[in-house]
Amino acid sequence: MYPLKEEIAKSDCTPESVIEKTDIGGPTILRSAAKGQRIVMCDPTDRTVVIEWLKAGKPEREAFITSLVAKAEATVADYCLASAVYHGKGDYAGMVGKKILTCKYGENGYQTPGALYDTSSGDPLALPNFRLVAGNEPSYNNMCDLDRLLQTITHIAATFELHCGETPCVPNIALAVKHGNACGAAFSATDPVIATEKMVIGDPLAIFGGLVMLNFHVTKEVAEALLHHALPIGQKKRLLDGIIAPSFEDGVIEMMMRKNGNCRFLENPTLASLSRSSLDTAPRFRYVRGGFLLQPNYTFILDLNDPNLVKYGQATPFHEQDILFAKAICDTSNSNTITLVRDGMLIGNGVGQQARVYGSQLALTKAEVCNHSVDGAVAASDSFFPFVDGVQALVEAGIKAVISTSASVNDNAVIEYCQQNNVPLYLIPDKLGRGFFGH
Repeated sequence: MYPLKEEIAKSDCTPESVIEKTDIGGPTILRSAAKGQRIVMCDPTDRTVVIEWLKAGKPEREAFITSLVAKAEATVADYCLASAVYHGKGDYAGMVGKKILTCKYGENGYQTPGALYDTSSGDPLALPNFRLVAGNEPSYNNMCDLDRLLQTITHIAATFELHCGETPCVPNIALAVKHGNACGAAFSATDPVIATEKMVIGDPLAIFGGLVMLNFHVTKEVAEALLHHALPIGQKKRLLDGIIAPSFEDGVIEMMMRKNGNCRFLENPTLASLSRSSLDTAPRFRYVRGGFLLQPNYTFILDLNDPNLVKYGQATPFHEQDILFAKAICDTSNSNTITLVRDGMLIGNGVGQQARVYGSQLALTKAEVCNHSVDGAVAASDSFFPFVDGVQALVEAGIKAVISTSASVNDNAVIEYCQQNNVPLYLIPDKLGRGFFGH
């Protein structure tokens, strides 16, 4: 068929050029052959499959033909959908996917089965491009957490690259997620082992059974840190549900393998070269009863040089690095969120709170439970403080810089409180930098 989707993807395409690349005969032939239960091929890779089937004597003919028919119908449907979306200018939307993974169940055991579908997006970081090298097939929940890991790690990488000028300087990033939210995160410009060690001690209890993503090669030293660094008393080794990395050193998987394959090891070399272009820019669909919601993706990156960013006081360069890190984590955690970072390490993530002050209190409690000093840390809030109480709790605990948004009727009171306590407060307008996520 004519390259319709490729034409639509061009920035300079026109209605005339799209119509010119809209095939009629090809889809008609495919659907006619499908209706007639012929041997219909819509993909060059089908040729080898069909030839081998013919040589084998056409086994299970009905099932084989039906699979080709379904593929042809799906291919035409995807082709026609692209045309409808383009010409509809927002009135029509949808997606066509091919099942590539069947899970035993969805989020819960009674939701049987679950599945992952490939939409052939061409994205090197698409979930179907993560290769399972050892362990059980990922579960539905693993896939959900993998998607959330990607959101957070790409935001971190994009944020750091934005502040590097012409020279790429994305640090070594170690990230752990549990139930979609970061429960461990750290970075190191020079040493992946240090990043890993700081990540696992962020919340040694919550990381149990979590999913870990790294943007660096997993050596035996990194594996040792994942398994045993700061291990709670009574545990022989840290149990993780999965490790996702660009690559693994020989022998690492054997070191970290769990009984019955309960730790998954997934590779994607693209993780080693994350940048601003790694952000997911595809529209985000969400099923709701009787339909679906559609919105642009989460692509806001904090720029400390943004003229819209108002600084009430000046944080140190050291604290500004932590601010960037905290904001990226905060904006990819379930709202409302307050995120605490100290010395390049997540020490408290107060996620999913209905009152912002609760987010502050939860983040501080997590830091305290994990024996982290809050004195000298920074805090990120995914939206404005409606009252002074939330920022007051942070400052009284020892927070030394805060990044938030502005739009509250009590902005002046929040600003005044921070200034009185010599705590730099960075505010970006809420309409530009609000970090609501996961509703």
